[in-house]
Amino acid sequence: MRCDPRGDLPSPARRWLTAGIAAALLSLAPLPVAAQVTAFKQAVAESVGEDDGVAAFYRGRVFEPLWTGPDESHRARREALLEAVGVASAHGLPTERYDATRLMAEMRAARTGRERGALDVRLTKAFLQFARDVGSGALVPSQVDNSIKREIIHRDPEELLKRLEDGDPRAVFRGLAPQTQEYVRLMREKMRLERILSRGGWGRPVSPGRISPGESGDRVLALRDRLIAMGYLDPTVTAEYDAVIQRAVEAFQSDHGLKVDGVAGDSTLRALNVSAEARLKQVLVAMERERWLTRPEGLGQRHIKVNLTEFKARIYDDERVTFETVAVIGSDEGGRRTPEFSDEMDHMVINPSWYVPRSIIRNEYLPQLRRNPYALSHMQIINSRGQVVSRNRGFGSDFPYSMRQPPGPNNALGKVKFMFPNKYSIYLHDTPSKHLFSREVRAFSHGCIRLEKPFEFAYTLLAPQTDDPEGFFHSRLRTGSEARVNLETPVPVHLIYRTAFTQAKGRMQYRDDIYGRDARIWQALSSAGVVLGRGES
Repeated sequence: MRCDPRGDLPSPARRWLTAGIAAALLSLAPLPVAAQVTAFKQAVAESVGEDDGVAAFYRGRVFEPLWTGPDESHRARREALLEAVGVASAHGLPTERYDATRLMAEMRAARTGRERGALDVRLTKAFLQFARDVGSGALVPSQVDNSIKREIIHRDPEELLKRLEDGDPRAVFRGLAPQTQEYVRLMREKMRLERILSRGGWGRPVSPGRISPGESGDRVLALRDRLIAMGYLDPTVTAEYDAVIQRAVEAFQSDHGLKVDGVAGDSTLRALNVSAEARLKQVLVAMERERWLTRPEGLGQRHIKVNLTEFKARIYDDERVTFETVAVIGSDEGGRRTPEFSDEMDHMVINPSWYVPRSIIRNEYLPQLRRNPYALSHMQIINSRGQVVSRNRGFGSDFPYSMRQPPGPNNALGKVKFMFPNKYSIYLHDTPSKHLFSREVRAFSHGCIRLEKPFEFAYTLLAPQTDDPEGFFHSRLRTGSEARVNLETPVPVHLIYRTAFTQAKGRMQYRDDIYGRDARIWQALSSAGVVLGRGES
C-alpha cells in the first residue's frame, strides 16, 4: 500500500511542478576543477552545523554530494525530492517548510563548489524535515494539548539517508507516509472534500426544527438537497419525506454516531449542517493523528483500540475487529478528560478492589468525612501499614491515608478491571452504573474507561490461553475474592481520539470534538502553515 498523491494534483499545479523540476534538474553540471571540489566539501562540513546525524552521514561519504552531483543517481534523488515536497499539501503538511519553489531556484543558481556544498546540505535537511513530518507528524502533540501523551516514534535520520543513498529514490519517498489503509482512506476523503469545496460546498443548510417522515415543504427540499450533495441520496425530485429520504437520513445518522431513527431531529440537523470545510479540517487533523500513531512494528498483531470520541472499545486480531463494546469515557471537565496514549495490557483483576485516586479523596470524599467521619461506610480507610483505621476520632485537614472499596456487587469497578499499568492511572473496567451506556454522548467518568460488556471482553482476551475462557473467568469470579490473571502475551492498548475515521469497509465516520482537542490541533496546523485545499471540480 503506497501513498503517491502526484497523480491527484490539479493539472495547473502538476504542470508548474513538472516544468520547475525540469529546469532545476538541467542546471547542475559537473564541478570543473579540484579547487571547486575542495570548496564543496568545506561548505558541506560547515553547513551541517551541530546536526550530528547529518555530519556523520557526510563523513561516511567523505563529503561527496548526495544530491548535487552530475550522475543520474543524483538527478533521480533531486527529482524525487522536488516531486515529494511539491505535493506536500496532499498530505496536509505545511508546504512552506520545504519550499519547493526556493529549492528549485537555488538549484538553478548554484554554480560554485561552495554554493553547491551548501545546497547539498540544504536538500538533505529538507528531505529529513519532510520525512519526519510525513512519517510521524508536523506537530509535537504534547505542545498542542497536554492530555495527548502519545510517544512519537521518529525514523533514524542516518538510516533514512542510507536508504536514499542505496535505493530507488521514488520508492523511498513513497514509503515515508504511514502505510495504513486508514491513512490512504483519509487522503481520498481529503481529495473528495476539496473537490466538493471547489464546487461551492454542500449548498444551503437546513433550518432548525425537527423534520419527520411524511412531511413535505421547503425544509424537506433543503434536507433532500443536502443529502444529495453529501452523497447519501441519489438525485430525485420528490418533495415529500418518503421512505427513500428516511433511509438516507438513517445512513447519515449511522455514519455520525447518532441515534438511528430516520427522523431529522436537532442533533441530526446539527451534524448535517456542518460545512464541507469543517469536515476537511477534521480529516486533516485525523491524518496528522494517524502520523503520530505510526510505528515501524505496527499497532500489534492483536491490539486494543479505544476511540474516545466514538465511545467504543475494540479488540483487533490481524487488523480485523474480533470484539467490540460500547464505552463510557472521562467527562469534559477539569482533570477528568481521558488522556491519549499507548501502553500494554498485561493482566486483569477479577473481583477487584477500588483504590480511590488522591484527587477524588481530596476533592470529593474528604469534605464528607470531615462533616461526618462515618460517611462513606462502604469504603475502608487504610494507613501506610495497610491497616484499617478507626473513624472514632474524626478527620482533620491532614489525611495521610488511602481509601479502598473491597470487592462486592456495588464496587465502583464492577466485577473486573483490565490493567495496562501507566503513570496516568487509566484502565478499563466494569461498572455497576449500566444506565449510562444507553446515552448518545457517554463522557461521565473520572477518566478511566467503563465497558458495557466487560465479561465478553475478558473472554476474548483469555481465548488464546485457555480452551474455556468463559469457564475459566467465572471460576475465579464465583470465589468473590480478588484474583489477578496475567495475560500470557501482553496486548498493546491505544487510546485514540478521532473525529474523522473509517469503518472496516472504508466508509467515512464523523464524530463531535467532545474535548475540543481537534480544534486546538487544527489551530496549530494552521499556524504552522497548513491550508485548506480546493481541488478541481
